[in-house]
Amino acid sequence: MSPHQLPVVIVGAGPVGLAAAAHLIERGIEPLVLESGPTAGTAVREWGHVRLFSTWAEVVDPVAEKLLAPAGWSVPAPQTYPSGSDWAEQYLQPLADVLGEKVRYGHTVTGVSRRGRDRVVDAEREEQPFVVHVQRGDGDRERFLARAVIDASGTWSTPGPAGGSGLPALGEDVASERISYRVPDLARPEVRARYAGRRTAVIGSGASAFTALAMLADLAQSPEGHGTHAVWVLRRGMSDSTFGGGTADQLPARGALGLAAKSAVDSGHAEPVTGFRVEAVERGSGGHLVLVGEDGRRVGPVDEAVVLTGFRPDVSFLEEVRLRLDERLQAPTELAPLIDPNQHSCGTVYPHGHRELSHPEQGLFLAGMKSYGRAPTFLALTGYEQVRSIAAALAGDLASADRVELVLPETGVCGGAGLFDTVETDHGAGECCTGPESGASGATAREAGVAPDSAPGAEQSGGCCGS
Repeated sequence: MSPHQLPVVIVGAGPVGLAAAAHLIERGIEPLVLESGPTAGTAVREWGHVRLFSTWAEVVDPVAEKLLAPAGWSVPAPQTYPSGSDWAEQYLQPLADVLGEKVRYGHTVTGVSRRGRDRVVDAEREEQPFVVHVQRGDGDRERFLARAVIDASGTWSTPGPAGGSGLPALGEDVASERISYRVPDLARPEVRARYAGRRTAVIGSGASAFTALAMLADLAQSPEGHGTHAVWVLRRGMSDSTFGGGTADQLPARGALGLAAKSAVDSGHAEPVTGFRVEAVERGSGGHLVLVGEDGRRVGPVDEAVVLTGFRPDVSFLEEVRLRLDERLQAPTELAPLIDPNQHSCGTVYPHGHRELSHPEQGLFLAGMKSYGRAPTFLALTGYEQVRSIAAALAGDLASADRVELVLPETGVCGGAGLFDTVETDHGAGECCTGPESGASGATAREAGVAPDSAPGAEQSGGCCGS
């Protein structure tokens, strides 16, 4: 069989993987979706309690919508905001059901290579099909040949650690029963009881941290939540961009999320600690946690820690194919400059497609969240445009594949703020608000718990403590 008669294997039955299948079908190319979980959108369901900040109209792929139409499906209330569960149950699963046997559940991809060629061998490499190794849910192993591979497996399985170095902090593993790496689902009684009336350290500064802070503030104001308090641990200092773009964000719900986190701080339900990079997690009396920073400061005791420091791509099953990834973001090298939060301004991500997503291994693409590596600004719209371009390229329609015209909403945060602030800078930033930490030293200060060395910056005003 000619390699061109083989299916295109798609890794992951999430939003972008299923959209890729729809686009391939539209192009007359056979897809085969391999999903490790038991359902479509298995990872999405794990954060099903979180509401998206894109509307239904923005999270449905137009070609997938056409595929669903004969089954009587239509976009649910296009201008409303679905939760993760809504997205999975009302869109992803029906789409997977339409795809039928083209989606295989319980199929975990463990390796991708070229048939008969490890990554070292050049001879006739591009003429060989891909061989995809799979571990099935029943324990058996299976192999599939493919003309191309689109890895849309996401990054959900590999969250970042608490450690400021990017590696787990000393003692982080030992304290794991009190640490979560996901936004807690406070609608579940057992989870709500775990955080109600407790002190929780929230480590991270992105949308997930905003969500956790807002949810904990809501819990604190509920009848059973008296005493609930969050300690917000940021590796960076406070700035005008700390809470996102606010009303300047072109996604209103995303802007509102940052403002909800700011409200949690302003109301005293969350206490920020800035310029704090965790080096160790110690166990105090009663099993409480104490976070130790690289500068010797200590935060705690706290009852729980929620680590939301982002996700990173797992490329371990791609070690026998030739990738070209940016050394910082772990994104394709042509894409990385377009999404690097250290460089691009106002959250703008320029249109990109198959060329920016390509690798030395022709026919292999990372798409969706995984294509962004460690960059945090991925939107579903981006992934849908990626796979539209990839499908067109695989069909030989380069004119369409190169015509990438997607315009993404800006975050309202401009200037390329950078990823790292020195501790000295952070202390300086706090001087106009409070400043007890800069003068505190010795055992008393170290045992005092949280060191509130800064208060929130005023939204888009350029001031500090302006509210």
